[in-house]
Amino acid sequence: MFCRNQTARATVARGSALEMEIRRGKFRKSVFLETSQKKIDHEIRMRDGACKLLAACSQRDQALEAAKSLQTCSTRIMAYMSELQKMKEAQVMQKVTRRSSDAGPMDDRLPCKGKVAISDLRIPLMWKDTEYFKNKGELHRCAVFCLLQLGGEIFDTDMVIVDRTLTDICFDNAIVFNEAGPGFELRVELYSCCSEDDYSAGSTPRKLASKLSSSLGRSAGKKLRAAMEPGPCSPVSNGGAAPLLLPVPSVPGPKYHLLAHTTLTLSHVQDSFRTHDLTISGNEECSYWLPLYGSVCCRLAAQPHCMTQQMMSGCLKVKQCGGDPQSWTKVYAILKGTSLSCYHQQEDVDASVQPAFTIGINKETRIRASEKDPHSKVQNICISNQYGGEEVTHTLTTDSREDTHRWMEAFWQHFYDMSQWKHCCDDLMKIELPSPRKPAPATPKQGSLYHEMGELPL
Repeated sequence: MFCRNQTARATVARGSALEMEIRRGKFRKSVFLETSQKKIDHEIRMRDGACKLLAACSQRDQALEAAKSLQTCSTRIMAYMSELQKMKEAQVMQKVTRRSSDAGPMDDRLPCKGKVAISDLRIPLMWKDTEYFKNKGELHRCAVFCLLQLGGEIFDTDMVIVDRTLTDICFDNAIVFNEAGPGFELRVELYSCCSEDDYSAGSTPRKLASKLSSSLGRSAGKKLRAAMEPGPCSPVSNGGAAPLLLPVPSVPGPKYHLLAHTTLTLSHVQDSFRTHDLTISGNEECSYWLPLYGSVCCRLAAQPHCMTQQMMSGCLKVKQCGGDPQSWTKVYAILKGTSLSCYHQQEDVDASVQPAFTIGINKETRIRASEKDPHSKVQNICISNQYGGEEVTHTLTTDSREDTHRWMEAFWQHFYDMSQWKHCCDDLMKIELPSPRKPAPATPKQGSLYHEMGELPL
């Protein structure tokens, strides 16, 4: 029987994307450090630009967009710094474990990565009857958006203005994460900001301090301003999380706050629209508060690479069970998804010709290496599937023992990927490419409504 080699290898944060790269041999310390540092530097520059823009904004919509960019950049900086820290810890732990003499053999197999896509985000609201149906009370309006993080990938949705005329917060963005493992954790955070406040509300404490200082006197006023003025290294609220390691500069203007969040995993993946629980952080006393129902609806799909990419290809000889013992069919085979596709020749693949036949490869498939052929001294590979209560076996053979070893290893890896990605390997889920981001709306023209209507085409 075919047997895989077992090797002793230390692991840190088993199953993480970083650990996969280290163990696959693709990891290079200098390249990773350089790339991460470039991303951090880029986001810091973007954050500084957002701060300058926010300080210079004279319109509410511009200030809200700038504050949104500031929040997104700060979150990305924290995520990239966290990845760097994990990398350093992984390296230290690997060195320590390699020195250990009692490190036993470990399974070196790792699952493939894949794409995870989230779309059709809907967050229902629960307004009071008097607010929604009778349109009574003060019109409360907030600007909201979502931050979505999976590992080191962070995306933001468009900003939406919400008031009591809406029953759901709808985000039309389709977001795809390209380097997810089966143990992924997709964190969805909903941020909110009261859009009715003055865009320069951040300067209110300074104005108040200046007025008080004039009445309290120079000495007492100076102390008061120093107490109320945030210093250059003072931590700034990042939505209820811990203070940032690189604090956001204190800039006058609107600030977003974490209103609700949830974490989605492989168990939440389904090729349909589903509802998930949402943890609410705010309360009615907050200016950014909205009456959330406590759930979020979305479509969460996944495409493991084993379902979309060629995991193995090459020439094989195939013999079906019950056929002539000497009747072998030479094919060019491709292992992908839930089948081994067999073509008459390799050129048929490039010409998009349908395969001559396919052999099912799924979780119920049984595979084994038969005894060596006494003439060729090469092990055969037997693949058995159940069709209508009847077992059908295909026997494969290669030109060398090395090729047989590579095919068997590819099959075992394929089965392992399927076992880790679970129901995502039953059928290929559809993932639509994200649509281009809409450009920011232009500033409306000044003038009368009659003048604007006159410019419309007839």
